[in-house]
Amino acid sequence: MHFSIPETEVRSDENGSTYVAYNIHVNGVLHCRVRYSQLLGLHEQIKKEYGNNVVPAFPPKKIFTLTPAEVDQRREQLEKYMQAVRQDPILGSSEMFNSFLRKAQQETQQIPTEEVQLEIYLSNGQKVKVNILTSDQTEDVLEAVASKLDLPDELVGYFSLFLVQEREDGGCTYVRKLQEFELPYVSITSLHSPDYRIVLRKSYWDTAYDTDVMDDRVGLNLLYAQTVSDIERGWILVNKEQHRQLKSLQEKGSKKEFIRLAQTLKYYGYIKFDPCITDFPEKGCHVIVSAGNNELNFHVKLPNDQMKEGSFKVTRMRCWRVTSSQVPVANGTANPSSSSKCDVKLELAFEYLMSKDRLQWVTITSPQAIMMSICLQSMVDELMVKKSGGSIKKMQKKRLNGTFQRSDSQQTVKSPPLLVGIEDSPDPSREQVVKLSTKLSSVSLRGLSSSNSASDISGNEFHGNYAFEGIGDDDL
Repeated sequence: MHFSIPETEVRSDENGSTYVAYNIHVNGVLHCRVRYSQLLGLHEQIKKEYGNNVVPAFPPKKIFTLTPAEVDQRREQLEKYMQAVRQDPILGSSEMFNSFLRKAQQETQQIPTEEVQLEIYLSNGQKVKVNILTSDQTEDVLEAVASKLDLPDELVGYFSLFLVQEREDGGCTYVRKLQEFELPYVSITSLHSPDYRIVLRKSYWDTAYDTDVMDDRVGLNLLYAQTVSDIERGWILVNKEQHRQLKSLQEKGSKKEFIRLAQTLKYYGYIKFDPCITDFPEKGCHVIVSAGNNELNFHVKLPNDQMKEGSFKVTRMRCWRVTSSQVPVANGTANPSSSSKCDVKLELAFEYLMSKDRLQWVTITSPQAIMMSICLQSMVDELMVKKSGGSIKKMQKKRLNGTFQRSDSQQTVKSPPLLVGIEDSPDPSREQVVKLSTKLSSVSLRGLSSSNSASDISGNEFHGNYAFEGIGDDDL
């Protein structure tokens, strides 16, 4: 999650006194407004609970009224403080920090605590209505949905709630996975748009876990509905013969066989992102990125309109970062200035082992950059669990206990146990870097014809030296 404080506001309290409010944004969207005194109170609580040695530096109090320059300086200091707390493996996952953010979110949106009905959508468009409190956190809502569907407790951890935006063309954009520091009802209500939905979707990548889910009737139905939906929207590639076989199994009601056949198809279990821009293999290339099977898959359109496909294994990424910048919105007349309206430009960059002795940065410019980063981190989490012989249930428990670190934007993150340590990044801008395992697998970059059929992939590569031998995934 990318935490930032891009602006401040002068507001009035109930007594008519003015104060400076610091607007905390998550992924470029306003999450809450807080006063300096509120953040100071949080800081004091953290110090009392965890000690001075753990707590990041906090901007000091001032005796006199701050000048505009001093307010902006404090804003930057508070932003760094929030980022430092969030990226800390203990503080960032603490109930103290998360409850502070949830309470501030509710107060900012001025939504009182009361019982409401919230609609949660399944992958096939069906919706489940659950009765919750407006102050219920993400885990509470997920459990309420599971209870309504009769999904067993042991399978709840296999699913997550995602914020999804429906597009005019009938497609959808996965904005983010709902986090423990937010209130789903408040998050969806504050967007003031019918285009957004909360969707229940499986939250794991390894298809071996499908067996656990399919052993339960409700789990089977959820996975089947998601698989059918992914095929219909074109996320999973199907040729005519495979389509015929799937249709036959669907008519017979053979859901398990349907899923097992789908597991053999290209891009099964992947999340597909909206078209965006990459600098690989050339700057300014249009690309469609998909995440799954421990990789980021690229469908790239080169400047000469040639189509290429490439796969970047997460085990071969040395590190990655997400950076953001403010981009003025052009209105045809105004020049970019501090008073201009700005959009947030997000970039995901990863350093990749292209050959035995050559690392290269690959950058993706996309509003979904943080969602891509979350996907990468969750793939690493699963590989760690698999390496240690654990299960997805243990992984969920470790996440709740704060064992796993998050890929917070523009913050340096300490590596999980399986991963090697952080090194200085060559990029001077503020960023987060997650260092990955040195046990890496090879990348294969292939040419793709315009038909996008799995059978049409040729042996052409982006460059001649990108296909090589490396340490395989089995060595993880």
